[in-house]
Amino acid sequence: MAILNSVADKLSADVINAAIEGFEAQKSRIDVQIADLRAMLSRVRPDASVKSPGRAPRRKMSAAARKRIGDAQRKRWAAQGNASAKKAAKPKRKLSAAGLANIVAALKKRWAAKKSGLVVANKAAPRNAASRQGQKVAAKAA
Repeated sequence: MAILNSVADKLSADVINAAIEGFEAQKSRIDVQIADLRAMLSRVRPDASVKSPGRAPRRKMSAAARKRIGDAQRKRWAAQGNASAKKAAKPKRKLSAAGLANIVAALKKRWAAKKSGLVVANKAAPRNAASRQGQKVAAKAA
């Protein structure tokens, strides 16, 4: 209390009045901010008793309709399952004995060339018909 008296003696009435006005202004700003926050809170969490006028009530589906929809969906799933089973049943491709012999011969040739220090160009057979025709034309021209 003694400290307040010594401070009060040093401050003039004008300074004290200005401080009071400043604190009251701060208080009013804080009250406005609190009111804004309360308004936001009420918008975020509306009362359950108050319904929005723009929203239509939810439609309810009968048990029979739900059963029809479920049966149709199960039928679609069954059809899809059968289709995937057919795809999985496709036999695995096998390499013929002649094809395997060609691959083994080419590998032996490459390894022999590598060991001797020669470089062998990889002459892979073309896959599409257009490039095969181009190869035939080049062979005729040569």
